[in-house]
Amino acid sequence: MSVGTTMAHVHAESIPTPRPARRRRARWPVAYVAPAVIALGVTFGYSFVEVVRYSFYAGSLGALTYVGGANYTAIFQDPQFTHSLLDNLKLLITVPVITLLALGVALVINTGLRGWRAYRAIIFLPYILPATAMGLAFSYLLQGGGVLDSLLRDAGMSFLIHDWLGSPSWVLFSIGGVIVWQQLGFGVVVFSAALLNVPAEIIEAARLDGAGWWRIQVSVMVPYIKRIIEFFVILEAIAALSSVFTYVYVLTGAGPAYSSSVMEFYIYQNGFENGAIGVASAAAVVLLAIASALIAIFLWVRTRASKDRA
Repeated sequence: MSVGTTMAHVHAESIPTPRPARRRRARWPVAYVAPAVIALGVTFGYSFVEVVRYSFYAGSLGALTYVGGANYTAIFQDPQFTHSLLDNLKLLITVPVITLLALGVALVINTGLRGWRAYRAIIFLPYILPATAMGLAFSYLLQGGGVLDSLLRDAGMSFLIHDWLGSPSWVLFSIGGVIVWQQLGFGVVVFSAALLNVPAEIIEAARLDGAGWWRIQVSVMVPYIKRIIEFFVILEAIAALSSVFTYVYVLTGAGPAYSSSVMEFYIYQNGFENGAIGVASAAAVVLLAIASALIAIFLWVRTRASKDRA
């Protein structure tokens, strides 16, 4: 081998092989997302570990005593916790109500109703209102002898007057109604956005086959956004379990006689009013476990559905 050939070979080996541009570009999104992921991991990860750890202790933060699983045994033997859990489960009835109402309104708006953007904005407005202000407004509206009772009395429908917030039989219905009113706009916006992505060719083909408005909605539009509907149902179920504290606290304070207590209020009462950090942490872990179970069921159903289609 000549010297020139050898030098050329060594020179070629000394030159670093450029990495594919695609690989370099693939790392940029990771670099951008990494700070947020690290911040969330440190913030929520540390808090989660501490809540789980506190659930095995009793006493105040300055004088904790290890008690093992005694807090979990105590909360499941506490009638107030059981009642709070049942109230949360009862509020799950708002999920199908919100879903059906939001889907129906979205389907009507999607038909090209004149001024549909304005209607959608008006319906969405309650969702962005502060929950505390909304709770105070509804407390004046629904209290005994309040605005709603006065309107019913003036309209000659006194037989419909009830103690909406003071009766154990009606208080959860009242809270559920406020939740439906507040969450409806979010569902309408989500479903409206999904319906706008339905290909026009599919709708036109259904019309050519003789399908009317109702058949198109039931057989074309709703099946096309099925995954969005499923995801929305899971979100609302989690919200009904873990995002109703403000309504209960402002509207009823868990009354009357704790008939509207929910798990969030139980956690708040034990953790901040009674100073029972261990009991509150155990209840929070149970609430997290229930929400995680709902997410796991959703993912399992999605996975099975994907396998069946495959």
